[in-house]
Amino acid sequence: MSEEKKLPVAKYSGEVDLNGFKISCAVLEDGRRIFSERSLANSFGIKGGGTYWQQKKNNSAILPEYLSAKYLNRFIPNELREKFDSAVSYLAVSGVESNGIDVTVLPDICDVYITAKNKGVNNESFLRVAENAYLMLKAFAKVGIIALVDEATGYQYEREHDELQKILKLYIAKELLPWQKQFPDVFYREIFRLNGWYYTYKTIRERPGIVGKWTNRIIYDQLPKGVLDELKRITPKSETGEYAARFHQSLTTNIGQPHLQAQLNSVIAVMQISDNWKQFISLFNKLVDRRVGQTELMFSDLEPQPEMNKTKNLSEFDRLLKGVSSVPPEKQK
Repeated sequence: MSEEKKLPVAKYSGEVDLNGFKISCAVLEDGRRIFSERSLANSFGIKGGGTYWQQKKNNSAILPEYLSAKYLNRFIPNELREKFDSAVSYLAVSGVESNGIDVTVLPDICDVYITAKNKGVNNESFLRVAENAYLMLKAFAKVGIIALVDEATGYQYEREHDELQKILKLYIAKELLPWQKQFPDVFYREIFRLNGWYYTYKTIRERPGIVGKWTNRIIYDQLPKGVLDELKRITPKSETGEYAARFHQSLTTNIGQPHLQAQLNSVIAVMQISDNWKQFISLFNKLVDRRVGQTELMFSDLEPQPEMNKTKNLSEFDRLLKGVSSVPPEKQK
């Protein structure tokens, strides 16, 4: 039995809006940009019947449904036919097997309809699709030329900056808000449990500095890109260089803080089903991996420090008590 061929996986997905025609698209793990064939057909206004999709499944339908009409056959160049021969089956972000075509083929598809119209094909259903193809091609060209100019002039970086500013405006408050407790004790208690550290109310208040680094990585870094950097920039510091306020005091109450709480809740849930810190990081990475665009955390960045142990933060009394309780009883003579 031959080994089943592994399908490429879509790492990112979205929807392109071309003059009101919305087409599902994806970027595969190897970098290929593709349009969903079914979505593309719907955008043209063509809905293939069950017979077509059954033929497609059996690899007997070479051309896509939106080019399968016999009257279009003479307008389809061989180069375009070869591109459809290399159409790809892939696993969508949802895990569903889908069919796609390279996004650069869209102008060629539109050109087939426009050429056919210019050559006299004029049945009613065709003219409607041809008009859609023209509007789509016009939008496609407009978006393409804007991208070229942005790249040539360097404006693409300014555009990215503008988008970041829009996000920061939603998340960052104009003024430092009064302190209110945002991180529940259970968050720190779980960190201590997973690392095998001794837990008391005092040790939570005097928690190791590494906990702050972890908090940034598993909580604040999971907010939109750029938010944590801005929080670090605007949060006031003391004369010794330490932050004089909490990051969450600079988050907006309508968007920033609710997102922070949602992230906290999901992280605490993962902590509570973990047996140790290493397992938590493994499970957390799976959670992060399902969020498009996020980067997996490296465990080396979050591993517990070797000098930390269960008695690191014990009070002097607790240490003496632990020492006494560990002394074996005297043997009876």
